[in-house]
Amino acid sequence: MKTYLDCIPCFVRQTLAHVRRATTDESVHEKVARRVLRVLADMDLSTSPPAMGQEIFRAVREITGNKDAFAEDKRLMNEHALSLVSDIRARYNRDGAERFESLVRLAIAGNIIDLGARTDFHKDDVLDSLARSIHAPIDMHAVEELREEINRAKRILYLGDNAGEIVFDRLFIEHLPAGKITYVVKGSPVINDVTMEDAAQAGMPDFIEVIDNGSDAPGTILADCSADFRAAFDGADLVIAKGQGNYETLSDVDKNIAFLLQVKCPVIARDAGCETGSFVIVMRKNLRPKEPASEARAGA
Repeated sequence: MKTYLDCIPCFVRQTLAHVRRATTDESVHEKVARRVLRVLADMDLSTSPPAMGQEIFRAVREITGNKDAFAEDKRLMNEHALSLVSDIRARYNRDGAERFESLVRLAIAGNIIDLGARTDFHKDDVLDSLARSIHAPIDMHAVEELREEINRAKRILYLGDNAGEIVFDRLFIEHLPAGKITYVVKGSPVINDVTMEDAAQAGMPDFIEVIDNGSDAPGTILADCSADFRAAFDGADLVIAKGQGNYETLSDVDKNIAFLLQVKCPVIARDAGCETGSFVIVMRKNLRPKEPASEARAGA
């Protein structure tokens, strides 16, 4: 997905939210803001939004010296999600196709934990998302298509998104065919995206292979990822990609990809052809054709 003009105010909001977490020094806030505004003025709108986000968050880390401003937030998100596991297991204890649908809904419900799209995290947001997941409209044809793709695939790469959300991913993956799924985290901290530390806290390595992608982008920019990750990506029969950042970076990649996300951004809603707040499951091959970049920017 290309960058739209409407993304620019969001970049500024993310910059301020991130730098204020990293330091209370207002002179540093101004220094970071000025750096980012200069970058925004010259940015290439044909690149994906996470490519710009990567530059922003690198600037914050460089200028503030704070390498992981969201570390405590992530720990608390994981703890909160883990505290819900027993109740979730009881609520989603169903059989067959109905259980698969419920677990897909659960995985998407966890995507509400996103400090890139939101400034703050509240425990009630997760509970509300879980409650909505039970009856939220969802494309049942896409759910069945994903189930069939999972059963056919020999090697599946599951791209995680956020801390806390990883616990919901685990509950979904636990019910998938064993031995053919690899879970992917970020190579280093960026916003509240999931890392190896979060995977360990969630217990993911206890039952599944976990690798990192070698990148600090808030999405999956293949050219920025490690050779090992790209080999795993190329060798996968199916990629399950969680969240908006992965949609933004991979929706134009010719690969068998299933996107699972909550749409929290009107730009992505417009790009994906859905409403803000939607629970989305869509195969990349079924995405509607995109407008040429120049037309998309003009209509943003």
